[in-house]
Amino acid sequence: MSRFTDACENLADGAWFTIRGDDKYENITWTGSKKPTETEVNAEVARLATLQYQIDRKDEYPNWGTQLDYIYHNGIDKWKTDIVDPVKAKYPKP
Repeated sequence: MSRFTDACENLADGAWFTIRGDDKYENITWTGSKKPTETEVNAEVARLATLQYQIDRKDEYPNWGTQLDYIYHNGIDKWKTDIVDPVKAKYPKP
């Protein structure tokens, strides 16, 4: 899914929508009482863009089982420096 589609889903409030063609407001067909404005959709797309670092970090971290095993064998401080800190440095908060 695209960030544009995610933004529409966040704003739909139970309404159905269809996007035909490119991710543009004029390509959305809304069904239901709630129809966000183009400004609202664009603002939500921008808000979601600021959260991209969270998605990137989540994809980069090993699964929880691997991380817990690392903590068990190496300790919390080593886990922070070897696993957490490099990912946070690679994908910093905006």
